[in-house]
Amino acid sequence: MHFLKKYIPKYWKNFTVAVLFLTAESLCELALPTLMALIIDVGVANRDLSYVLRMGGFMLLITAVGAIAASVRNILASRVSQAFGTELRSDLFARIGQMSFTSLDRFERASLITRMTNDVTQVQNFINGLMRVFVKAPLICIGSIILAARLDPGLARILYIIVPVVALFLALNMKIGFTRFTLVQKALDRMNSVMREYLSGVRVVKAFNRFDYEQEKFNNANLEYQAGSIHAMRATSVFNPASALTVNLGIIAVLWLGGLGVQAGDQQVGVVMAFINYTTQILFTLMLISMVVNLFIRARASAVRISEVFAQADPMESSEPERELKREPEQVSEQGKAGSLEAGYERGRIDFEEVSFSYPGASGEPVLRQISFTCLPGQTVGMIGSTGSGKSTLVSLIPRFYDVTSGRVKIGGVDVNAQDPQALRERIAIVPQKTMLFTGTFMENIRWGNEKADEAEAAHYARMAEADGFITSFPEGYDTVVGQRGVNLSGGQKQRVSIARALIRKPDILILDDCTSAVDVATEGRIKTALKAYAGGVTCLLIAQRISSVADADHIIVMDEGAIAGQGTHEHLLRTCRVYQEIYRSQLGKEA
Repeated sequence: MHFLKKYIPKYWKNFTVAVLFLTAESLCELALPTLMALIIDVGVANRDLSYVLRMGGFMLLITAVGAIAASVRNILASRVSQAFGTELRSDLFARIGQMSFTSLDRFERASLITRMTNDVTQVQNFINGLMRVFVKAPLICIGSIILAARLDPGLARILYIIVPVVALFLALNMKIGFTRFTLVQKALDRMNSVMREYLSGVRVVKAFNRFDYEQEKFNNANLEYQAGSIHAMRATSVFNPASALTVNLGIIAVLWLGGLGVQAGDQQVGVVMAFINYTTQILFTLMLISMVVNLFIRARASAVRISEVFAQADPMESSEPERELKREPEQVSEQGKAGSLEAGYERGRIDFEEVSFSYPGASGEPVLRQISFTCLPGQTVGMIGSTGSGKSTLVSLIPRFYDVTSGRVKIGGVDVNAQDPQALRERIAIVPQKTMLFTGTFMENIRWGNEKADEAEAAHYARMAEADGFITSFPEGYDTVVGQRGVNLSGGQKQRVSIARALIRKPDILILDDCTSAVDVATEGRIKTALKAYAGGVTCLLIAQRISSVADADHIIVMDEGAIAGQGTHEHLLRTCRVYQEIYRSQLGKEA
């Protein structure tokens, strides 16, 4: 829970003010039973109406002051807790956004969503309860005990017995509840994971008519969450009735002993009534404390889960000297349009030196083994190989989504481990194998690659990506809203919008990861022609399944089972590389 220390300097003043008003409210409540005792034992006993009216008016004034203090306290508590929750949620989102893929892979996506929503809400509710109840309850409880003891030290011995017993119940509640509510949050993770998976693959589910299977899977996760919640609530719910029973037994003892004292003439009726009121206040506050303890148990479990995200060590934390390599937004990839970033830095150059890579936590053979090649600035380098040969994994090392297991990856002649990841990615544009569009218009999705680009530039790069034609066919053109993840577009249309989004970035390195797989051959040819005109000083790394997509590249790398099977030009590979020959024959026929 160390992450909470960050927010103390910002919110402690309002928190303190809320506690002061809470204290005023508590003192007002504590004064009322004593005033009631005076009205009965003095005013009523002596039939002094003026005393009764005077003290009654004083009680109304104190009640009004307490109500005003409670209102201010509620406003401050709501404001502080909401502001705290908003900032915590924002900081958590920022932390997740800064994490490398290596760190992100340690958490399930559904778990991160739960931590940002439900877990933050649990901590926020506890902070709210802390200012509303948790400070008030001990004040009233301790104050009631002190004032009750002053009224009648003999009856106060009953409180000295019941209060420690109830405190023991609260301690057991905290100890037993924490473990169980931690399991409840994990069960909620699993339920959210099933729901998220279903929504992501709803088309496949409907196509295979497997809704019944998904329904059963969700029901199992839902029942697991229900069982965990029942188990946790059942374990903690016994303490509230036990506490109430203990305090009520104390009230019965007060009535019995107080009644005997009044009958014997040793006690005054007002004192007994005030003592009963104080005992009732103690019961009420102990119930409040029990409620806040339950909030604390849940909040503690949630805070531990949130702190795991903040505490996650990230091997890609940047250092200040490396930020000198960061490209300014106005700098473009063409060599003549911007000065060099740093002496010795060569724009667009890619070097792999004996690179091997295994995914963190994976066992068995490395995914990549002894990869070595160089892409010179302005080259178009094709990459081809069978499915699972490691092509996409290899290019994910260029923007430093993962760190290599051994060897070195150098961009611009500088090791990527010596560069700030954010600055490095400023100079790279990627069209991923799995196309991702965001909710918004076509214009917003294209300008997502460069928010400073104007509409004319966006339309220009859309024409280069062969996207302008189908975009303008919509009634609203570039202002047409794209559904979540591009649900209202075909695969080829989504790919072309993604290409336009990458081109408008004007990068030093352009990575196209099988991004024309859903595009027909004629359209792909026109896109390639436009890319040649665009490339200039841009290094283009083109991953493809079709030989026709990479045949005219300056350099081709053939991947096979995580290693380079051959590299060179198309003609050279046809003569020397068996894997390339097999791919060529499989696609063009043996007669080729």
